[in-house]
Amino acid sequence: MPTDEGRVHCRLDELLEERGMTLTELSRRVGVSLVNLSVLKNDRARAIRFGTLTAICDVLGCTVGELLVVVPER
Repeated sequence: MPTDEGRVHCRLDELLEERGMTLTELSRRVGVSLVNLSVLKNDRARAIRFGTLTAICDVLGCTVGELLVVVPER
């Protein structure tokens, strides 16, 4: 069975840059540790809680589809 592991890309870096916000500020506003946000930002996360996902999207003013994208298979 094929795996989709590694095909989901988190656009957190781009969204933070567009909004002039730092990861530290996002961490403070969302209530998630800087380490956990860094793992997400660097595409190393294996899971994310819906509450965390919603909070990030609320603070960044984006949708889940703008934050997480599926990279096409090669």
